[in-house]
Amino acid sequence: MFTGWVEAPTDSAEGDVTAGEVVADFGLFLARAKGRSPHTVSGYTSDITALFEFAGIATGRDVSEIDLPLLRAWLAGYARAGAAQASQARRASSVRAFTAWAHTRGLISSTDPGRRLSTPRSGRHLPTVLRAAQLVEVLDAAEAAASEGDPISLRDSAMFEVLYGSGVRVAELVGLELADIDAERRLVRVVGKGAKERRVPIGLPAMRAVDLWLLRGRPQLLGVESGAALFLGRQGRRIDPRVVRRSVSLATSAMGETVSPHALRHSSATHMVEGGADLRTVQEFLGHESLATTQIYTHVSAERLRSVYERAHPRA
Repeated sequence: MFTGWVEAPTDSAEGDVTAGEVVADFGLFLARAKGRSPHTVSGYTSDITALFEFAGIATGRDVSEIDLPLLRAWLAGYARAGAAQASQARRASSVRAFTAWAHTRGLISSTDPGRRLSTPRSGRHLPTVLRAAQLVEVLDAAEAAASEGDPISLRDSAMFEVLYGSGVRVAELVGLELADIDAERRLVRVVGKGAKERRVPIGLPAMRAVDLWLLRGRPQLLGVESGAALFLGRQGRRIDPRVVRRSVSLATSAMGETVSPHALRHSSATHMVEGGADLRTVQEFLGHESLATTQIYTHVSAERLRSVYERAHPRA
């Protein structure tokens, strides 16, 4: 695998590397320099591979042929095929990230064409949010199951409480280490997107669930590959994100509405806004880079208010 570009390569270097090596090097840049998640790296590199196939790019030297009309034609093909606007927007983001990177490496010597590429507008989809009563039902059921002492039930109860109580993403949850829990101050050290660190509070119920997991559950699953991971799978290794998603889906399906772990994060933020928290506080809590991202929760709260109003007000 080619991994060596730090400064602009020579002409001969560009011609020597294959398109696959260019994509691989771009993926390493995203993971190491930008701290992107494996999911994001996979999505971006798949998009660039598809772009290369569309454009007939076989070597690093061919990358210089990428221009704005080519990028627009590539995206237009997906639009004609009926691709969702969200997918088109993601591909545009992938391309902009790639052309900016390729420009700094000297693969694209002229102006970066991605800078002039507009992003297809995606319709605003409000996130799935559970009512507080629904969350209580799910968390109480998990706590009741954990009282039997089964290590998986103890783990799931603690995971659900941390997901909702601290609003962490799944990737952040599975990356938690034992030392990240400050039991005395009830804080969790979280490493988020771009390797940015934040400390968020968790409530007493979450802290109790974590304490029970550490005392009675984790020792039962502990293995040689456990390391310092806070949450473990059945084999004693750091828990896989897919297991977290499956556990949340099973737990919420019992109340007739199967949701993803991200719905617990959305619910946490929405309930904070409804409780009077200001957006800056919620932004810091969630680890959003931009306040504009956090503002979605004002829309969620407004939609919930309208729904209640239309059901309850005699003049609605």
